[in-house]
Amino acid sequence: MPQADPIRILSIGEAMVEMSRAPDPDLWRMGFAGDTLNTAWYLRRLLDDAWQVDYLTRVGTGDFSTRMVEFLRAEGLGTAHVSRQPDAEIGLYAISLTNGERSFSYWRDTSAARRLADDPTLLHAALQGCAMAYLSGITLAILPPQGRIGLMHALDRARQAGTTVVFDTNLRSRLWADVDTMRAVTQDAAGRADLVLPSFDDEAALFGDADPQATLDRYLALGAGQVVVKNGGGPIRFGGRDGAGHIDDLSVETPVDSTAAGDSFNAGYLAARLTGADCAGAIRAGHALGRQVIRHPGALIRQAVEDARR
Repeated sequence: MPQADPIRILSIGEAMVEMSRAPDPDLWRMGFAGDTLNTAWYLRRLLDDAWQVDYLTRVGTGDFSTRMVEFLRAEGLGTAHVSRQPDAEIGLYAISLTNGERSFSYWRDTSAARRLADDPTLLHAALQGCAMAYLSGITLAILPPQGRIGLMHALDRARQAGTTVVFDTNLRSRLWADVDTMRAVTQDAAGRADLVLPSFDDEAALFGDADPQATLDRYLALGAGQVVVKNGGGPIRFGGRDGAGHIDDLSVETPVDSTAAGDSFNAGYLAARLTGADCAGAIRAGHALGRQVIRHPGALIRQAVEDARR
């Protein structure tokens, strides 16, 4: 019998050069990361070959861009929807750590990824036949207004054709022109998504939510199909058409580096749901992976995947 085509997942966003401290304080390590790339990378490791994980972004034509595309391919991520822009390069960020908590310095204002939604034909081709499309608030923050509109229209069409749209709000106010725009775009995107994955601390700071239940209720009222509210190791609430409840017995881990904690949780949750787990089981799977990731410095931790499976 002919082998069935793999089920496609498309992650959409910006991948950048990542600089992190080496043991020698005068040296830095170079890698590649970014919130939607991190989730795609972990999904690729959690799912078998019945699944294809593609990445959609825009890069330049220089050495850093070429090396990143090669990295994506080497890691098993599809690059057919990585477009090129001759007059730009990929962005860069550097990580600083204080007691396990991260802070970032960014160089991304002219990143090629800001043009990833310029071509509606390319967006349609990338989304056609996708089982799931994944994006974040950072994806939307880096785009010009017309790019945001084009991407959301493309996602609406894909959703009507059967694609599940997953949105991590990932609120980063300094990427936006103003807080009001950030709130409006975030809530519009969440209301058009099948699954929303907010983080309570960010939602409380930028929307004034009193507790995780308030975050959950707000996004459900906007039209989100399902909401899972991450809570920094605290109780996680979930609700919507796939069931409601809360998980309050999750172990708390002191982070070595909290980079990619939420991104890896998302991957663990989505992989579990895609392979048959209910919401509660998927939350535990996401927490197990995120807990292992934050025990290590950096965003993409191969050992964390193996440890989370034990």
